Amino acid sequence: MKQLFTIEGKIALVTGGSRGIGEMIARGFVENGARTYITARTEATCQATAEALSHYGECIAIPADLSTLEGIHQFVQAFADREQKLDILVNNAGYMKSRQEYEALSAAMEAFGETDWDMTMDINLKALFFLTQQLLPALKQAACVDDPARVVNIASNAGIIPPHRHTDYAYTASKAGVINLTRHLAMSLAEDNITVNTISPGLFTTDMTKEIIEQRGQAFARSVPLGRLGKPEDIASAAIYLSSRAGGWLTGVNIPVDGGNVVKR
Repeated sequence: MKQLFTIEGKIALVTGGSRGIGEMIARGFVENGARTYITARTEATCQATAEALSHYGECIAIPADLSTLEGIHQFVQAFADREQKLDILVNNAGYMKSRQEYEALSAAMEAFGETDWDMTMDINLKALFFLTQQLLPALKQAACVDDPARVVNIASNAGIIPPHRHTDYAYTASKAGVINLTRHLAMSLAEDNITVNTISPGLFTTDMTKEIIEQRGQAFARSVPLGRLGKPEDIASAAIYLSSRAGGWLTGVNIPVDGGNVVKR
C-alpha cells in the first residue's frame, strides 16, 4: 500500500507544459520522480520552463505547434527519437480568447467569428485526439494489465456548467467535447490497457485567468464552497493520482478539481 501514489521512474509528457496548469502538473511529476517532457509553441518559454523544473528532477523540452497535423507528426517523431514508450500523456494544451479580447467584440454571439472558433477547436479538441492517436504505439509499449498506460485530458468546469454570461462559446463547447471524447476513448483503449480520464479545473491563477482574478478573484474565492482558489498542488495531486497505481482501475471519469463549485452550481 505504501507505493500506491508513486510515479517514480515513469515517462510522462505534458502538452502546454511551459506555464499555467500544465507547468503545475509537470512540476508535480518531476518532483515525484517521473522523467517529464513538456511541449509548447514558444521555444524560449518551453526551454526556460524545462530548465527551471530540472532543479527538481528530470524535465526535457520539445517545442512544437500541436495545432496542426504537421506539427503533431513532427513532435511525435522528435519524441520517438528519445523514447520508445510513454507511461503518462497529459493533454493540457489549450486556447481561449482573453477576457479583454472577447469583451472588445461586445461579447455578443453575433460577433463570434469562424477563425476564433476553428483555432479553439483545433487546439483544444482536434489536437488532443490526433496527438493521442499518434502516440498510441508508445502508450501501448508501456501498458500492461496491472499498470496501464495513462491518458489524462484537461477540460474545464466550463465544459460541465454553462456560464451565466456571454463568454467564449468555442471554449465551452470544446471542453464539453473533451469530457465526452474522454469517455469514448476510455472504452476504445481499455482493451489495450490504457486508461483515459479527465480533470476539469476550476479557477487557478494562470496567465489565462489573471485578468478575471484581478477583477473578481476575491469575490469568486468567497463563492467557492471550500473558500479559495486552486493551488498548484491541487491540480498536480489529481494528475498524480490518476497516473499512479492508486488510479489504475479508473477510466472514463471526469474529476472536477474546483473546491466544490460544480456541485454548488
